[in-house]
Amino acid sequence: MALSPTSALAAALCGLILIIRYIHSRLSWRARSKGRPLPPGPQPFPVVGNLLDIPKSMPWEAYRDLSVRYGDVLFFRVLGQSLMILGNAKVVFELLEKRSVNYSDRPQSPMFDLIGWDFDFGFMPYGQYWRRHRRLFWQHFHPGVISKYNAIQGDVSRAFLGKLLTCPERLEEHIRHTFAASILKVVYGIDIAERGDKLIEIIEVAMEGVAEGLTPGAFLVEYFPFLRHVPAWFPGAGFQTRLKKWRDASHAMVDLPFAQAKAHIKDGSPPPSVVNSILSDFTQSDDPLVSDEEQIAKNVAAIAYAGGADTTISTFQTFFLAMSLHLEVRAKAQAELHAVVGPNRLPDHSDRDDLPYIEAIIKECLRWQNATPMGIPHAVTEDDEYEGYFIPAGTVVFANVWAVLHDQEEYPEPERFLPERFIKDGKLNPDVRDPGTAAFGFGRRICPGRHFAEAALFVNIARVLHVFDIGPPLDERGEVINVEPKMKDGILSYPENCRCTIKPRSAQAECLIDNGERDES
Repeated sequence: MALSPTSALAAALCGLILIIRYIHSRLSWRARSKGRPLPPGPQPFPVVGNLLDIPKSMPWEAYRDLSVRYGDVLFFRVLGQSLMILGNAKVVFELLEKRSVNYSDRPQSPMFDLIGWDFDFGFMPYGQYWRRHRRLFWQHFHPGVISKYNAIQGDVSRAFLGKLLTCPERLEEHIRHTFAASILKVVYGIDIAERGDKLIEIIEVAMEGVAEGLTPGAFLVEYFPFLRHVPAWFPGAGFQTRLKKWRDASHAMVDLPFAQAKAHIKDGSPPPSVVNSILSDFTQSDDPLVSDEEQIAKNVAAIAYAGGADTTISTFQTFFLAMSLHLEVRAKAQAELHAVVGPNRLPDHSDRDDLPYIEAIIKECLRWQNATPMGIPHAVTEDDEYEGYFIPAGTVVFANVWAVLHDQEEYPEPERFLPERFIKDGKLNPDVRDPGTAAFGFGRRICPGRHFAEAALFVNIARVLHVFDIGPPLDERGEVINVEPKMKDGILSYPENCRCTIKPRSAQAECLIDNGERDES
């Protein structure tokens, strides 16, 4: 059927508009790029771009392999979104550290809101609201103040030793409880039940939402935000039920402990805590500014636990895995502890400078099996150039942290667990890059709670080694079970298996666990 003159004119105008928009887009791109090529990467397909090239599992290893072919800066286009993977320390520190002003933004995903994690300033866009959160967090967790939390960390670590003594088979449960108890006591002044604590159950569900919900490509709604409006009963919309479960848990994780801490303050007998310290500066008022500050305080308190606990937990699990596989490392650490601490007390934070091999073990745990192998994505604010390549504004940038920490030039034999790589002449070697410079993030987005996390790892690892022998797991016949040092897939990664045998080193060590008194203040 022939088109009417009006329809033909409309079709022609639409075609002309599309042509003009295409020409404008090409000219604009040419002006922005100044003829510079994009970084190398696999050839994209029409419409979907490199969607089929994005690894479905263990992306850190897949991207490392692609870097061998294309170079240490990989570029992808996925459904119109630019994506860049940085594959070695040189480019990571050049862009994310030296040019952090332009690389400190975060890509915004509908998933943050859908799983209830929009409170997390680690995911917030770079700007004034983010700065207010980070400034408040830093006030309570910078290196100059964390020593006031030593007593709490010490008490909780001693309780952890007792749990290992009585029920070593529940190792992973004890680890999670220990770090939850420590940070919840510090932040909210809350003591949690030994087992079945309701708040811990809520936190576990909320953290599940991060591990599963923020895994790239796990949910189509990440790429097609309109799907968020599809009701849960609609065929194929079962994801809505999971998202709601995570969202409800996340909101409860933020609200419940904060309300409990506020109730203690209202009763007039609040235990010392970060929340008590923050709220003591506020006045009761309907002023929107005060209300806004309280919301920031609530967010900061929640992220103090949620933002660092799983990284610390993963690293501690890696420690037990490593000790079960490398008995010579355990023996060397115990010799250092015997020489410095002696048999009559537990090590504490004050021994840290005198235990370089323990510090080296912690660094190697952070390097060997990193908890966030692809880090947290950054976003480019303005067009940039690197070694002649054009990097468009809005590009999402991932640092392949695992590849950085397994660089053979930086860390020879990277697959080996070798704390000695950080030691020279009996001291920590300053010439070897500290894995913490990559494991805790980069530039203005580096984790502000890293000093608290490292202090917690130190006191727990030193004490475990001082009183326990850790070995490989055994079957019913007493034969060694071979454990492969593999990590789980996901944005947060854990050892697949950290089973081991845990036995007190001696009767005297057992007495230290049973009868010791608090030795820090």
